[in-house]
Amino acid sequence: MSDYYEVLGVSRQATTDEIKRAYKKKARKLHPDVAGPGHEDEFKAVNAAYEVLSDSDKRQMYDLGGEDAVHGGGGFGAGGFSASDLGGFGDFLQQAFFGGGAASRGPASRARRGQDSLVTLEVDLADVAFGATKTLPIDTYVTCETCGGSCCAEGTRPVTCSECNGRGSIQHMQRSFLGNVVTSSPCPRCQGFGTVIASPCRDCNGEGRRRVRTTIEVNIPAGVSTGTRIRMSGRGEAGPAGGPNGDLYVEIHETRDETLSRTGDDLYTELRVPVTAAALGASFPLSTLDGERTVSVKPGTQNGDEVVLSGLGVGRLRRSGRGDLHVQIVVETPTRLDDRQRQLLAELASLRGEDGYAPARDESLLGKFKNKSRRR
Repeated sequence: MSDYYEVLGVSRQATTDEIKRAYKKKARKLHPDVAGPGHEDEFKAVNAAYEVLSDSDKRQMYDLGGEDAVHGGGGFGAGGFSASDLGGFGDFLQQAFFGGGAASRGPASRARRGQDSLVTLEVDLADVAFGATKTLPIDTYVTCETCGGSCCAEGTRPVTCSECNGRGSIQHMQRSFLGNVVTSSPCPRCQGFGTVIASPCRDCNGEGRRRVRTTIEVNIPAGVSTGTRIRMSGRGEAGPAGGPNGDLYVEIHETRDETLSRTGDDLYTELRVPVTAAALGASFPLSTLDGERTVSVKPGTQNGDEVVLSGLGVGRLRRSGRGDLHVQIVVETPTRLDDRQRQLLAELASLRGEDGYAPARDESLLGKFKNKSRRR
């Protein structure tokens, strides 16, 4: 059994062009019209060697298992075993045993999509009520400006991996009941890419992207609430080796307002009024998100009554209009009365027939002492 490389007179590391030139030289020399009779077997051997070594897949099979690997010496007929002989199952065998797939066909792109990012943004009640545009600082990856994502130093490019000859995978020959079976694994030197970065870009260390701190503008629609996520397509991390950006998700966190609370699109607040105003009626200024407004308290208003100011709530998300502002009235009873005020209230109670009740007992320590002194 002859060695195909020796037949053509080339080394095992010969390139495709070197093999082609060697074949032409040998074939021209041994052609029957030139060499004459007696060289037919040599001429056939040269053709057989070139047929295998000029085909990258056949050459790889030959390097791993010799002629048996190429011509099927495993016993599936004179022509040997071929995965295509098994139809659809053969496709599986081609992938699993014969190194099929992109990794064995040549250099693969290093470019990968960047990761999606999630950041939080604190906003106040006015922002979610009316909508706003906020500037947000973020740490993210951007494509390296120096190499443009190529990963290589200026004036250089990726070079073909010498270990796998650019295939991206290393194949291994094994014998099985199917014959000579080839399995493949990613090349350890180039990690399956088929090329290596011989001169990486110094600014990004050969990654094709750099981590930076930058700012983005986020448009906040009215009506969002805590937990709402705003998707910004293509604003996430830049991918390695010039790959496309992922998406950026901005999660809204609404800060608590000191005077207003929110339920859905409606707002709630309190207005504290004196008992006299609640009885007689009055108008009071009230601070709202839209500025100062006037709240009219009707005569006879009770504690807990509510006044609704329409359209002064939060803007509705993806709908027109706004919610309402609910104002709960808190009637304040005076706690410190002078003698004249006490007298006037007593007269009012008498006029209204509300003076028939026993006076409240003073349960304080001083009050208990006074009551005890009176009984003595």
